[in-house]
Amino acid sequence: MTTPFPFTAVVGQDDLRLALLLNAVSPAVGGVLVRGEKGTAKSTAVRALSALLPEVPVVPGCRFSCDPASPDPGCPDGPHEAGGGAERPARMVELPVGASEDRLVGALDIERALSEGVKAFEPGLLADAHRGILYVDEVNLLHDHLVDLLLDAAAMGASYVEREGVSVRHAARFLLVGTMNPEEGELRPQLLDRFGLTVEVAASREPDQRVEVVRRRLAYDDDPAGFAARWAEEEAAVRARIVAARELLPSVRLGDGALRQIAATCAAFEVDGMRADIVMARTATALAAWAGRTDVLAEDVRQAALLALPHRRRRNPFDAPGLDEDKLDETLEEFGGSDDDDPDPDPGPDGPGGGGGGQPEPDDAPQGGDDTAARPEAGEDGQPQPSGAGEQSPARASEPFRTKVLSVPGIGEGAAGRRSRARTEHGRTTGARRPRGALTKLHLAATVQAAAPHQRARGRSGPGLVVRRDDLRQATREGREGNLVLFVVDASGSMAARQRMSAVKGAVLSLLLDAYQRRDKVGLVTFRGTDADVALPPTSSVDAAAARLETLPTGGRTPLAAGLLRAHDVLRVERLRDPARRPLVVLVTDGRATGGPEPVALAGRAARLFAADGVASVVVDCESGPVRLGLAGQLAGELGGTAVTLDELRADSIAGLVKDVQRRAA
Repeated sequence: MTTPFPFTAVVGQDDLRLALLLNAVSPAVGGVLVRGEKGTAKSTAVRALSALLPEVPVVPGCRFSCDPASPDPGCPDGPHEAGGGAERPARMVELPVGASEDRLVGALDIERALSEGVKAFEPGLLADAHRGILYVDEVNLLHDHLVDLLLDAAAMGASYVEREGVSVRHAARFLLVGTMNPEEGELRPQLLDRFGLTVEVAASREPDQRVEVVRRRLAYDDDPAGFAARWAEEEAAVRARIVAARELLPSVRLGDGALRQIAATCAAFEVDGMRADIVMARTATALAAWAGRTDVLAEDVRQAALLALPHRRRRNPFDAPGLDEDKLDETLEEFGGSDDDDPDPDPGPDGPGGGGGGQPEPDDAPQGGDDTAARPEAGEDGQPQPSGAGEQSPARASEPFRTKVLSVPGIGEGAAGRRSRARTEHGRTTGARRPRGALTKLHLAATVQAAAPHQRARGRSGPGLVVRRDDLRQATREGREGNLVLFVVDASGSMAARQRMSAVKGAVLSLLLDAYQRRDKVGLVTFRGTDADVALPPTSSVDAAAARLETLPTGGRTPLAAGLLRAHDVLRVERLRDPARRPLVVLVTDGRATGGPEPVALAGRAARLFAADGVASVVVDCESGPVRLGLAGQLAGELGGTAVTLDELRADSIAGLVKDVQRRAA
């Protein structure tokens, strides 16, 4: 067995270690979400935690880790008699991103259940993680249906497997720990809220600390057992402190003054629901127990807020996580009156600290002014351009709005999502087929229909149906898939008018928010001047796309053909990486093409490449003014797609409820 890296040997990352230890003291805190860049010891610290947890008493032979003091009456391996038992180390179970539903919740043998009436159940990872740690690396990349199962199990403390009237239930209470790199996409708000605490981690910029990290890692790689032995004393001390804090926890008093501070803090930061208040209360209590105190102090409430609130404040994926610590301190001071009946608190040993300095507030986005560049140039729409190389400073996006659904025609087989029709493992049943490999979704009516004609030949004598392997039918289902939404944005001088570019950015921001909600990958190509740039390669991080959009400058000519050719190249490369994910091109332009020889004809030839490849596309027509040339509509015809105006893009537009992207017949 591989020797884990010692928890106490992790350099720095104080908030991460504290959050994990608080959950070890009080599993009711609700788990930890660790956000940060790659290579910051996220997984190392989580894997090292399990070695510090006290051993777990279990019923011998029970596959579901029942507690011998109070065994689960509904355990599939039960019933168990109370008393007796054995102890084993606490488990840390890893859930792979690509795990199947059966691997997570367990598999029920449908064939034996139908033919023999036997509940032959093989436990999954939720059963293995009961009374231990369930660790999900790259939790933001987990499939939606697995996330739903995790949410249900975490909320109910039990896992249910139900297949065609046959059901199995077992306890599943675990400490949920997830790690993620925000650059690869954000989590759904429902799953974010399930994590009790969140921690932002980053590599230290201090040379001495980085040197120590490398020194310890090299020493561990050379001799894992010897390195762990050198830290055994520190590990034992932390393990003993966890046990002592667990024993002290029931005696910790959470006074009315601390409760008022918790409630006032949650209200001041406008978090949704009441889970934040409960998590903060449990975290503050665990902090006091960890510090060896029986009273919760204001410093515990402050630290609890820094760990429990940042991920609950986000209203959309473009909001930066974090808390305004000045506002936090003002709120705690305002509601920091002591309880009338509280004894003077014992200062006790110092707590673990207040979580470090606050993060600087982001600068306001540049305002649309009359910043100039070096060369005066007349705008393509007749508006005067500022002096300079035809470039203006970025305009701020207008307020996002709810957009119409833009979907790809046909039926795909891509990753599960919420945009276009697709054949999926989850959705409405549309038919049946013979299973290829293991049966996962039984089509009961088709199975009975296949078995019925053979009952006499099989010697059926009782009420049960004689079912054989050849009779089983797999249900075929239709759901929704996520697509690759590639935004191709015109940033030329003809789009540079402040009001128009602000509206364009607001529209793209709205489409990005829609892509986030529908589990799409997104990419961003911009064109202006003489060339086109891939501002963001295809990614699941829509907030990264929003950040690129915010700083997008405008000005210069309109190399429309270059933008289309660059987008076509991006799709070609992405098709090799992820052939099942279908693309949707969203071209945001007024349709004008300038610069170079025959720009209009060249743009038309580039557009026809998309039509020849059958790529679904939509042109968001940004043309404005009393006289309109209709160039965007002509371009949509060349692409084989459709055109919508900025006004028609809104979901509440009277132009219609839903506008599907349709390829025109050749």
